[in-house]
Amino acid sequence: MKLTTVTYSLGVFLCSIGNLSVAAERVDFGREEYRENCLICHGEAGDGNGPYAHMLTKSASDLTKLARENRGVFPFTRVYEVIDGREMVQGHGTRDMPVWGSAYRVLSGEVMFEVPYNPELFVRSRILALIEYISRLQK
Repeated sequence: MKLTTVTYSLGVFLCSIGNLSVAAERVDFGREEYRENCLICHGEAGDGNGPYAHMLTKSASDLTKLARENRGVFPFTRVYEVIDGREMVQGHGTRDMPVWGSAYRVLSGEVMFEVPYNPELFVRSRILALIEYISRLQK
């Protein structure tokens, strides 16, 4: 009887672990970050045809062509600098999109004010998740 209880408990435990891993696989932080902050201008497919694209004075970039326009190499550093935006990127000209680095830093203070944390790590992790998703949009 004890063996049956142990076997049952082990089965329940393994099923719960299995369910957790399935749930964890469904979370795509980069995609969610994109949908929350970028989709409105860059569109669902990343092609620059978002719902607000027609209201912009300058067209939103086609994010699906970043690697192709950089001789087949995804321009990670440039994309990071443009998204972070706290430092002007030489040759970028005026700042046409929101400065997400500053926005994420403010958000980190709002959501993590009661616990010790590193705000730069919070900002970096959100930007990196977003860049990873954008890299998957490449055609």
